[in-house]
Amino acid sequence: MDYLTAIILGLLQGLTEFLPISSSAHVSIVGQLLGQEDPGAAFTAITQLGTELAVVIYFWNDITTIIRKWFLALAGKVSQDDPDVRMGWLVIIGTIPIGLLGLLFQDQIESTLRSLWITATMLLVFALVIMAAERVGTQRRELADLTWKHGILYGLWQALALIPGVSRSGGTIAGGLFMGYTRKTAARYSFLLAIPAVIASGGLQVVKIAGGEGTGETGWGPILVATAIAFVVGYAVIAWFMKFIETHTFTLFMVYRIVLALVLFALLGTGVLAA
Repeated sequence: MDYLTAIILGLLQGLTEFLPISSSAHVSIVGQLLGQEDPGAAFTAITQLGTELAVVIYFWNDITTIIRKWFLALAGKVSQDDPDVRMGWLVIIGTIPIGLLGLLFQDQIESTLRSLWITATMLLVFALVIMAAERVGTQRRELADLTWKHGILYGLWQALALIPGVSRSGGTIAGGLFMGYTRKTAARYSFLLAIPAVIASGGLQVVKIAGGEGTGETGWGPILVATAIAFVVGYAVIAWFMKFIETHTFTLFMVYRIVLALVLFALLGTGVLAA
C-alpha cells in the first residue's frame, strides 16, 4: 500500500468509525476502488486504535473517574453501588461477548466474513434494524438506568459488529434504542463499551504484525500514517456526532446505508468490484 492510499483510508476510517454506517465496509470498498486489494482485518483493527484514542481523549474525565473508582471499590474504599463503579463492571461484562466470539471465529472474521456480498447485505439489513429500533424504542432511559441484563445485551449487540457492514456503533446503538435508551445515551455507552474490544483487537494485530504475520503488502509506515489521520478526524467526528444526535434522528445515515448497499450490489453484480 502506498502512502496516498493510506492517507485516504485513514481519513475514511476517521470519518466513518463513529457513525452507524460501518467503517470496515467503507475501507474495504474504497480500498479496492483505489486499486488496493482488501486492506484486511489487520489494517482495519490497527487504524481503529487511532479512532479509539480519540474516544479515550474525548471521554477522558469519564474514563479516568470510572477506572479510579473501580479500583478503589476493589480495595473496599468505594461502594460497589457507586454509579461509576457499576459502569466499570458493565463495560467489562459487555466486552465479554465480542471477546469470546472474536477469538472463536477469528479465522472466519479475517476471511469468509469479509466478503463484500455479506457487507452489502448487512448494510441493508441493519439500516432497517436501526430504523425499527428508533421507531419502537421509548428513548427514555439514561446511563443511570443501565442494568446488568442490559449490559450483557449491549455486549451481544456489539458483537454483531464482527460482521463487516453491521457497524460497531450501529449495532450497539440499535440495541440501546430497542431497550429504551435515548439516542445520546446509546451512543455514549457504545463508545465507552468499544474501548476494551478495539484496544484488544488492535493490540493482537500489532503483535501478529511484529511477528511477521498478517501484513500482506501493507508495511508499518502506511499503517501508522493512516492511524494518525484516523485519530485526528475521528475526534472531530465524535464531537460533531454527539451534538447532532441531540436534535436529529438516524434517518440520514440509514438512507445512506441503503443507497450504499444497493450501489455495492450493483458494483459486485457487474464485476467492477470483487467480493
